[in-house]
Amino acid sequence: METWNGQAAVAPPNSGAWQAPTEQEQRLYEAKMRGDWAAYFDVLAESELFMSMSRLQADGLDGGPPAQPFWSPVVGQWCEVVVTEGVLPAPSPDPVFILLSLDAVAKLWEDNTEWLAVNPGTPLEAYFPPNPALWKWHAGRGKGPNGNLGKLRTLRVGGVLQGPVAHGLGCGALMSVLNGSLWNAMGYHGGGYFAERQTLEDGWGVTDRQSWQKTQENLLNGRGVSGAWEFVLDVRRSLARQFGGQVDVALWRDAAERQLRAVAAESGEGASEAEIAGVKQLIGRITRYEARFRADGVLGADDQVRSVLAWDYGRAASMARWGVSTRFCDIAEAEQAVIRTSRVSQVTYHSWKDFASGYVLGRCLHFDEERFGNWYTEMLDAYRVLESHPESPWLTLPWR
Repeated sequence: METWNGQAAVAPPNSGAWQAPTEQEQRLYEAKMRGDWAAYFDVLAESELFMSMSRLQADGLDGGPPAQPFWSPVVGQWCEVVVTEGVLPAPSPDPVFILLSLDAVAKLWEDNTEWLAVNPGTPLEAYFPPNPALWKWHAGRGKGPNGNLGKLRTLRVGGVLQGPVAHGLGCGALMSVLNGSLWNAMGYHGGGYFAERQTLEDGWGVTDRQSWQKTQENLLNGRGVSGAWEFVLDVRRSLARQFGGQVDVALWRDAAERQLRAVAAESGEGASEAEIAGVKQLIGRITRYEARFRADGVLGADDQVRSVLAWDYGRAASMARWGVSTRFCDIAEAEQAVIRTSRVSQVTYHSWKDFASGYVLGRCLHFDEERFGNWYTEMLDAYRVLESHPESPWLTLPWR
């Protein structure tokens, strides 16, 4: 057994080759091998830490403690366990996991006498006697888990890297980079059971399996995208097929007005002037967004956005994983939804860049109101990461 100033005890490292699941576990392993426990805690301070909890207790149906301590033969002490994200087991109905920062762990241990066990049973394992003041000091030194926001993170062991599931997850990678989540993890825990359920309820009105299934199906069928957005883009696609090349904005507006009036006439109702004006204004918005996209490299010099259905398809990949993290579905069902995401995206788009421009435009039309604020710039940053990072699915996976 190895000790460091009475602060840590560790089991000898396992023999044989070992690959860290993520970059964070690699850094923990290297710090442990050096015996640099200060660096080990600095990595923990930047990591998402998870503690298990019974499903009954998490759902408020049991008043028991969130986790039961276990006896560690390594240190001969009762310990409570936290694990890092790459070490988490695949989600199962029970138990669930809650997300903690190192600062939150320090607060939990203010009156706790058990030792802290980090990643027990792995080459990363270490055991620490209660010392919340020291842990809190390390927590205050770094950026915390939010330092992962905007990064491409890959699950190198246990994550999917090839095939239709990986391709479908690649369609959701803009959101994964934005949130700093592991882009290729189907066994997804996200921000922990509580946070994931609260996010789905607040952002989507999803509170149970039935509402999750309905939302997932709506996204896979493009029902979350405004019909007006797809209408005007479809008009332009038709003009491009008819005349070839770029479509003049004035021609696009005139054609959209004619088609809108024709559709209204067929239904026995005339198109209102407000509807026509709204469509023309929308064309102007799209034109200005595309000009910015070209300047920023999201679109090629002569390219146009084909469709905004990517906005729904990309979110469908995320919704599938959110179903796993909230236990509204299992991994097998989520994988099928992700495969469908891949298929419908490939039918609609010709490349990752083609898909990405549709996703970004859909998000901007929904949120940004032509401010080119965070709703756009954070997507631009994520796009640039995915376009350049050597582990990006956009570079490691062919579109078709």
